[in-house]
Amino acid sequence: MPATTFTIANQKGGVGKTTTAINLAAALAAKKIPTLLIDLDPQGNATSGLGVERTEGRSIYRPLHGEGSAADMVVETSLPFLSVLPSEEDLAAAEMELAQTENYLLRLRTCLQPLHDSERFRAIIIDCPPALGMLSMNSLAAADYLLIALQCEYLALEGLGQILKVVQRLKDAGVNPKLEIGGVVMTMFDIRTKLARQVVDEVKRHLGEKVFESVIPRTVRLSEAPSFGQTIFDYDPLSPGASAYKNLAKEVIARFALK
Repeated sequence: MPATTFTIANQKGGVGKTTTAINLAAALAAKKIPTLLIDLDPQGNATSGLGVERTEGRSIYRPLHGEGSAADMVVETSLPFLSVLPSEEDLAAAEMELAQTENYLLRLRTCLQPLHDSERFRAIIIDCPPALGMLSMNSLAAADYLLIALQCEYLALEGLGQILKVVQRLKDAGVNPKLEIGGVVMTMFDIRTKLARQVVDEVKRHLGEKVFESVIPRTVRLSEAPSFGQTIFDYDPLSPGASAYKNLAKEVIARFALK
């Protein structure tokens, strides 16, 4: 069975996007689902957050330019069932370079097709840069589903409308007609504030069942874990953050029939 490809995108930074990519991937792997995390962000936070060293020449950068295969760039992590395709600084140049190539929105999809079809992985998760630039657009063109990490604050609602419009444009233009909104992950939820609850209710009113029931809490432990090159399950397995991502993984497995 081919892999199911998810992209986690949001044009806004600091919304828990990379934290969600790392910990969702790790939680799926813990359920023995072979998972590949692709770090498409030149900053490389998903790579370092899994304790993997960034190495020049080991990223999707060269395959995007037709040099070598994406499969050759995959690195095993310390976690069984979890692999990563790391990032490197050169990816920053890809934002400009891709625009000058033929079929520039489909370069990533072409690179990943052999991995997608190989049955080596059941889930592929792409972590995007915090902008809807060329790399993020390529990830949307390559994905089956978009997962949106959305911070529990009102300004985040404006960004939600923006990214939904981009998805519709890509579908209408025939770039990726099968792309669907896989779900919205509400992040940085502060149970003490009325505002956080209001934002969750508002998003559910607009998107209904697309919003995952699992809400990711605002905790220092989730912020600290990547600086130690660890997932939340290694750093603080009994924390509310670990529990929330375990529950999110269960929802994702059930919603997309990953077992």
